[in-house]
This record gives sequence, C-alpha cells and structure tokens, in this order.
Amino acid sequence: MGTAGRALLTWREATARALYGEGGFYRRTGAPAAHFRTSVHASTSFADAVLALARSVRANTVTDVGSGGGELLQHLHRAAPDLRLVGVDVADRPAALPPAVHWRHELPEVLSGLVVANEWLDDVPVDAAVLTADGPRLLLVEPMTGDEEPGGPVSPEDAAWLDRWWPLTEVGQRAEIGWPRDEAWASVVGRLEVGVAVAVDYGHQRASRPPQGTLAGYRAGRLVRPVPDGSCDITSHVAVDACAEAGRRAGAAQTVVTTQRDALARLLQDVPRPAPGPAADDPAEYVARLARAGEVAELRDPGGLGGFRWLVQGRGVGLPAALGSLGDAGGQPPVR
Repeated sequence: MGTAGRALLTWREATARALYGEGGFYRRTGAPAAHFRTSVHASTSFADAVLALARSVRANTVTDVGSGGGELLQHLHRAAPDLRLVGVDVADRPAALPPAVHWRHELPEVLSGLVVANEWLDDVPVDAAVLTADGPRLLLVEPMTGDEEPGGPVSPEDAAWLDRWWPLTEVGQRAEIGWPRDEAWASVVGRLEVGVAVAVDYGHQRASRPPQGTLAGYRAGRLVRPVPDGSCDITSHVAVDACAEAGRRAGAAQTVVTTQRDALARLLQDVPRPAPGPAADDPAEYVARLARAGEVAELRDPGGLGGFRWLVQGRGVGLPAALGSLGDAGGQPPVR
C-alpha cells in the first residue's frame, strides 16, 4: 500500500507518539506484562541476581528505570525490605506497589547505589535510515499502517553516528540511528554519584550489526509488523558498544559488557535440575526445585533471555570481582 497523500513521520517521531504520547502504549499501567515476557516476568531469580549485585556493591538504594508494573521492585521489597527502592516510569504508580517503594516519572537529579534499566534502552525512540544510490536517507512511516518510504538525507549528526557505529556499505541496507539511546544512557551514568548502572537489553556491536536493522513490534506476546499506532510495542536492538562509550564519556570509570547467561552464572548460585529420586519423599519440594531450575534455565537460555547484553558501568565504586572478570560477549576483553 502506498503512502502518497498520507501524513508521514520519521520513525523517532512516530515511535515517541505511539509509546509515550497521550494514551500511548507505555502510558498504560502494566502494558509490558500484558504484551511480552521480560526476565522480571520469567522468574524471581532475576530479582535475586539484582539483589546479589546490589549487595556486592553495598548499595542502599536500587533504582529501577522503566519499571513498568513494578514487578522487580515488588520482588526486591519482599526479599530485602532494608533497601530503599525507587521506580521510574512514565506510567502511573502501580496499585500493588508497596507504600515504602518510591515512584517517579522522571530520573532523579542524583543517583546512587544500583541503577537497573531492564529493557529500557530498546524503547528509547530512534530514527531508521536506509542506504540509497544518493546516500543514507531517513525512513519515513505512515503511523496507522506502518508503510515506509525514504525521505530526505540524514542530518550531519545522524551521519556522524552512522559512520562511527553503523556504517552502511550496500544500497538497501538499513540501520537504527542510536545516538538518542547514547544520550539517554549518558544521562543515567552522569547522574550517578557513587554506584553501578546496569542496562539489560537485546543488542549488538559494530562487528555484527544486522544488515536490515532490527525494528520490530510486539503485541500480546507475539512478534508483529511494527505499526506505530499505539497498539503495540515498537522496539529495536541496542548498539551496546555505542552506549558503553557514551557512559564512559559521562564519567564511568569501569565497564563490563557481557551476556545475561554469563552474568547470572556469577550472580546466582547454581540451580541444578533435581534428580527424580526424592520426589516420592517430598513431592512439593521436588516440584518447587524443578520449577526454579526451569526458570533459571530460561533466564540463561543463550537463544532467548540469556542472550541479552548486560552493560555494567561503575562510578566511584569498583565493580564486583565476579563481573570484573567477565570478558565481552563477542570475545573481546572488558572495556576499562
């Protein structure tokens, strides 16, 4: 279907309206849990890993950026009521959130302790570009249909980011222009006085950018065509190395990039699948142990949640020895 005569927007504009405008996808409390399964929804073991990281850096405060329905905060409150917990999200405060948990619509001016951004950066709106015979062009989209067409040339800022982080070399190749995410992550790290910030997201690095980009939609647990009409999540993978560099420029003294699979192997105690023998003696305990082993396996599945990247950056505090020993998921050493 053509786009002639229709109102076209850049993907960044269309996504911002669809997700965060009046009545947008993320303005509705609990929207993430209703449409897709994150690590927080998969298992309380993710919260256990976050708590282990908080304890290892002696954090008194945990700030959850992009809190959604507040599930991570609820788990942490039950497990560690001594922690000061802060949720940050554009949605209204979830009704089930304990009164002791703080809730904000914007980042605090000053952050400390542990800051967790689980599947937040992938929903920071970005533009998409395509390489044409006349050079890189912004892709324009009709918000109600998702139909696209090339627009004008990318801006000098966009071009500089593409040249540095996602060079397009063949006509027809696409890219998501990630500098707004770099700025968003730098705003987190830059506010951090003393502590550690962790971004958990599906991502890629310069050596392995997908040639057709990663723009996608999710609705009711299914991958759907990305149509920025407010009915589905609009997301794309994160250029993790670009965000890491932005965090370093914002003041991060230490950086580790790894996978969730490897991070959880260090932060959680091994949860082996229980042998069937004891089942007859204590069926309830056997089922509970079996369920937990399955949950941890899902969190660490390299083809699923375990393949998520963890970008861990510290400021004014050393990273835990376990995480500090991890190399980059692509086989390179940690960025220091």
